[in-house]
Amino acid sequence: MKVNKLSKEELEVMSYNDIANLLLNEESNLNTAVLFKKIVDLLELSSSTYENKIGDFYTSMSNDKRFILLEDGTWDLRKNHKSNVVLDDDLDDYDDEEPDDLYDDYESYEEENVFDEEQDDDISDITEDYKNLVIVDEEDLDSEQ
Repeated sequence: MKVNKLSKEELEVMSYNDIANLLLNEESNLNTAVLFKKIVDLLELSSSTYENKIGDFYTSMSNDKRFILLEDGTWDLRKNHKSNVVLDDDLDDYDDEEPDDLYDDYESYEEENVFDEEQDDDISDITEDYKNLVIVDEEDLDSEQ
């Protein structure tokens, strides 16, 4: 369907993205400004509408899966581009590891991080230093003043 063949009333009931879809079917690789300007012109909207809504238009285009933003900053229909799917065969490397090997790593970590008795002495020294401290509520402080 050609955009120019549609009446203004038909265009007015369509979303900006639907009109952009029709425009990109006819002419691909348009940047956001040119594409939205064509939509504003087709709908005979004011230039202030263009300035106020171009950011929202860009956001809606970004979220619509029918469109793709190309490296040069232009929009095209996603259906015109095939995606590259790269499968990683490195996942097989994890199957070679025995489950017991996983526990060996944990045991060595556990051995390295055993609680040291010297640390216990340090803690008791600190505890001794602070044993006479008292916790006072703010309310108690206010009543004393």
